[in-house]
Amino acid sequence: MENSIVGRVEEIQILQKTLQSKEAELVAITGRRRIGKTYLTNMIFQENIVFNITGTQNVPSNEQLQNFTNQLSQYYHATLPLKKPDNWTEAFSMLRVYLQSISLEQKKVLFFDELPWLAGQKSGFLSAFGYFWNSWASKQNLVIVICGSAASWMIQKIVNDKGGLHNRITQHLHLEPFTLAETKEYLISREVFYDYYQIVQIYMTMGGIPHYLKAIDGTKSAIQNIDRLCFTKNGLLYDEFNRLYASLFTHSEMHLDIVRILTQKKQGMTRNAIATLSKIKNGGGLSNVLNELILSGFITEILPFGKKKKDKLFRLTDEYSLFYLQFMEANRQQGKNIWQHLSQTSTFSTWAGYAFESICLKHVESIKKVMGISGIYSSASSFYQKGTSEQEGVQIDLLIDRNDHIINLFEIKYHSQPYTLTKEYAEKLRQKLWRFQAITKTNKQINWVMISNFGLVKNQYSLGLVINDFRLEDLFATI
Repeated sequence: MENSIVGRVEEIQILQKTLQSKEAELVAITGRRRIGKTYLTNMIFQENIVFNITGTQNVPSNEQLQNFTNQLSQYYHATLPLKKPDNWTEAFSMLRVYLQSISLEQKKVLFFDELPWLAGQKSGFLSAFGYFWNSWASKQNLVIVICGSAASWMIQKIVNDKGGLHNRITQHLHLEPFTLAETKEYLISREVFYDYYQIVQIYMTMGGIPHYLKAIDGTKSAIQNIDRLCFTKNGLLYDEFNRLYASLFTHSEMHLDIVRILTQKKQGMTRNAIATLSKIKNGGGLSNVLNELILSGFITEILPFGKKKKDKLFRLTDEYSLFYLQFMEANRQQGKNIWQHLSQTSTFSTWAGYAFESICLKHVESIKKVMGISGIYSSASSFYQKGTSEQEGVQIDLLIDRNDHIINLFEIKYHSQPYTLTKEYAEKLRQKLWRFQAITKTNKQINWVMISNFGLVKNQYSLGLVINDFRLEDLFATI
C-alpha cells in the first residue's frame, strides 16, 4: 500500500501508528490545494474508513447537511434515505448511533475532508464536532482524520483552538510539495522518464504539486507539456490561478494583491514596503494575510544575514503563481506553441534565473548533503546591502554560515550549457566577497560555490576563486 505513495515516509509512519494506538486519535492534515492530503488518507486508511464526507465550497449549511445524510445513508446501506438533520448537533448524534451499531473492536476511521467548507460561518459545525469528540468519540477505538487546504484556517480554528478542541489534536501533519528527488520518483512511477534538465523546467513552472505533475505526458517534451497544460483552454493549469486562491482564502483579493506586488521585486520585500504598495493597513490585517500566504506555501520569510527581525524579507516562492503572473496571464490567448516562442525571449532568461535560484533555496539540505556538511551545524540565509553614490550594492541570494569557521557564498546560474567564468565576472565575484567581508566584519573563511545546470568550465578565472561547483543532479540528492 505505502509502496504506491511517493515520499511522505514520516507521515506514513505516523498515520500507521495511529491504527496501533490504544487510544482515540484526532489527526489534522494540512497542506495547500492539490498537495495529496486526500490521496494519502485514503491510501493509508482505505480498509478502515467507516464514514467520510467532503465539504463543498460556497454552499449553505443545509446543503452540507444533506450531503452528510446522503453519505450516512450509503454507509448504513439504508433502503430509504435517512431524514436530514436540522443541525450539526443532530447530525453527529446520528453518526454516533451509526457507529454504535458497528463493531469498534478493530480501529475504525472517520474522515472529514475540506473541513473549512463544512464548518462555514454560523453553521455550528465546530461546536457540535467538539462535543461529539469530547463527550463520546475520544473514548472509542477511533481515528478521526480532518483535512483542509486552508492551512491558516485549520491551524487557527482547529490546531490552536481555545474552545472545545483545545489541545485535542493528537497528530498534526503538514504536507509539503515534492522535492526534486520526489518529483523524479513520482514521474518515473507514472512512466515519465525525463532527464534532470527537463524535470527542472517542469518544476520551475508548477513546483512539486502531485496533482499538477500527474498531468505530464511522458511522450512529449517539457516545453510541449507546459504549452499544453498552461496555454491551451482545456489545460489543467489554464484557469487554476484564480480558483487556487479563491478556494483557500475568504478575501482572496488581498492575498492576490500581495502576490502581485511581490512579483515586482523578486528578491523579496520588507513588510513596510508591502504595506506601502498594497491597500492593506500595516497592522493586524496585513499580518493575517502574510501569515496565511506563508502557511499555505505561497510566500517565504527570509532573514538576511546580519539583519534584524524588522528587516526580514517576504519572497514569492510558489512556482506556479510566479509563472502565471510572468507569462500566462498576458499570453493565454496567443494560441498553440506560444511557450516555444516565449522560452526563447530575454524575459524567459530573467524568470528562469530567479526560478532556479528559488529552487536552490528550497533544496539547501540536498546541497549540504552533497557538500558533505550535513553533520555540521549551519544556517542558510541571504545577504544584501544597499548601494551608495560611491559603491554598488551587494546581493547574495544564498549563503551557508557554518560552525566550522567557514561561510559559503553561492553564485547560482541557469544556463543551457556548462557555465564559463569570464575575467570580468570573476573580478566582480572577488569584489563582492571583499565587500561582504568588510561589511559583516566576519573573521571566518569565505568561499565561493557555483551552482549551474551543467556545471562550471574550469579555467584560469575559476581556479582559486570557486572552491566547488554543483550541477542539476546534485539538487536531486535525497536527504
